[in-house]
Amino acid sequence: MDFILDRDDDAPTRPGFPPIDFKAELNEEQFNAVTAPPGPVLVLAGAGSGKTRTLTYRVAWLLHQGIPPGEIMLLTFTNKASKEMLHRVHDLTGAEANRFWGGTFHSLGNRALRMFGDSPALKLPRNFTILDADESESLLKRVVEAEHKSFFKDKTNPRPGPLFSVLSMSRNTQKSLAQTVEDHYPQYSDIAVSLPTFAKAYEATKREQNVVDYDDLLELWLKLLQEDPKVADYFAQRFRHLLVDEYQDTNTIQSQIVDALAPHHRIMAVGDDAQCIYSWRGANFENIMTFLERHPGAQLHRIETNYRSTPQILNLANGVLLAQPAGRHFDKELRAHRANSQKPYVVQTMDDREQAEFLIKRIRALVEDEGVSPHEIAVLYRSHFVALETQLAFSRAGVPYHITSGVKFFERAHVRDLVAILRFVYNPTDESAWQRCACLLPKIGEKGASKIYHAALDHARLMQQDFVDALTTDDVKSKVPKGARDEWPSFCASLKQTADAMRDESPQITVEVAIDGWYGDYLKGAFADYIDRLDELGALAGFAARYTEMQDLLAQIVLLNGETSDRSVDSEQDAIRLTTVHQAKGLEYDVVFVIGCADGQFPTRRSIEAGDVEEERRLFYVAVTRAKNELYLCYPKVATKAGPGGMLLSPSRFLQELPPDLYEGLRIKRAYGW
Repeated sequence: MDFILDRDDDAPTRPGFPPIDFKAELNEEQFNAVTAPPGPVLVLAGAGSGKTRTLTYRVAWLLHQGIPPGEIMLLTFTNKASKEMLHRVHDLTGAEANRFWGGTFHSLGNRALRMFGDSPALKLPRNFTILDADESESLLKRVVEAEHKSFFKDKTNPRPGPLFSVLSMSRNTQKSLAQTVEDHYPQYSDIAVSLPTFAKAYEATKREQNVVDYDDLLELWLKLLQEDPKVADYFAQRFRHLLVDEYQDTNTIQSQIVDALAPHHRIMAVGDDAQCIYSWRGANFENIMTFLERHPGAQLHRIETNYRSTPQILNLANGVLLAQPAGRHFDKELRAHRANSQKPYVVQTMDDREQAEFLIKRIRALVEDEGVSPHEIAVLYRSHFVALETQLAFSRAGVPYHITSGVKFFERAHVRDLVAILRFVYNPTDESAWQRCACLLPKIGEKGASKIYHAALDHARLMQQDFVDALTTDDVKSKVPKGARDEWPSFCASLKQTADAMRDESPQITVEVAIDGWYGDYLKGAFADYIDRLDELGALAGFAARYTEMQDLLAQIVLLNGETSDRSVDSEQDAIRLTTVHQAKGLEYDVVFVIGCADGQFPTRRSIEAGDVEEERRLFYVAVTRAKNELYLCYPKVATKAGPGGMLLSPSRFLQELPPDLYEGLRIKRAYGW
């Protein structure tokens, strides 16, 4: 027999739980969502509106209505989020966290498989072990080599890591491998026909070894729910209330798990369609958009009171959303809880150097004159290459900064690889540079690289020959491991082409020749995000355009690497934050600068060419809603030469769509005044 949740708002506190005045502690929007009657509920929680608070109080409300903790499941995307919410529930109610099923999709999937993995639907022994990422890639490598011995010898084919990414994306989006390659990894279209065979062999090998990988924790859990009625009934009967955090970030398989767990439709999904920005990870925008259709009778609650930003910043954020195509989003309007302040600024500069100089001048004024803490200032950007000039300018000016979205530009692996090639060609006696170049080849480690190097050095000295030419001689080739010999001719030819360009052409042309040669093919197989990394190497070519001598370019790169070391920062409290917008989601800062707000940079050139900029628009919305007090949207009129996006730039369409009364325009004058 089903039960009905008591809706008496003034019901007495349940025994064992301290009293909570829900009406006093929540605003009206939050209260209505927290106390919604049982059934499907979609809560659209706008940026800065108290999403976590709403979920936490929903759990507390259920407990106060007599729902046992063991009947509540809380699904999150990070263990940190789950622990934080359950810790708050404990503070509110005294209920211990271990009385709930709360955690990430993957952690709860593991728990389910430990209980029911040996069911007839799976026949997975309960003592299975879980492969970590490196182990999964290693197993896939062995399986592929057993199926196709020479597959990884072709440097344009994906290495085990990128290949695993392709298979993982296919599994999480529930799309065919062919469609996955077409949608996300077009550089691998030539080998798409081989992927189903590899995937099948990989799955069979895991079964033989009684191991699962990270994706299996979802796939096999869903299979249990869909194919074993007893297991499905267990979950449906035990967990009478399902709460899902960040629902807009669910991928296809996660959404299917949620629906399969709750045939009773007692789901509260909390999210924001305007912050769905992870399609490149497999997140499916349609999950939140079709929730109401998949769960008939669902209630829709909007939480739109924003406690983070000023009214002027929120007016601009609302303007971004108003430009969305009709029918492809939920209507929402953020309302500010705070008092009025200044409008956001749109800052036009001549180029990215002037953009960086503006940042330095304004940041110094904020810190030195206005008392803003450096760690409350963030510089956000769509792509890493956009931040190159900012990093260089900050380093030269002694502005401490901390990159929270990975490593600094010149420390990124592919940038260091290409710089090593340039260093070696410029100075063949630089054995450190040679080591990094040679070890990119298959089957060559440090010892093998050293043997080849000294053989070439001896031959070059004996024959009074150029070192790069000596690499192609029989004496040297005999030292090359068998596994690297197929690539050796193209590797050496590329070094020779780079050397010729270095002698006859500018540093910029030399960098472009190096990118177009052997390393460009290597990059395609080595990294699943090949296209993004290629854009960043294009920015390196743009940086090289400043120099007429290769020695000056290489010297500056080394000096800048030293100058940008985090060792100069006494603590993260003393540093400006530099980060991609993706990494900034969920964070907030007193002052936010969004740089590169130009078509081709934000939105990206590829999204414009594909005619699909809506996720870029949502990403722009996320960027502007990180700001609490001040917001600066900056764009250069001229792109770095040879950088992605061409020379002349237009303001981002997201800026052009905004009514001019939502912002103040600034144009940088000569000597960086405004």
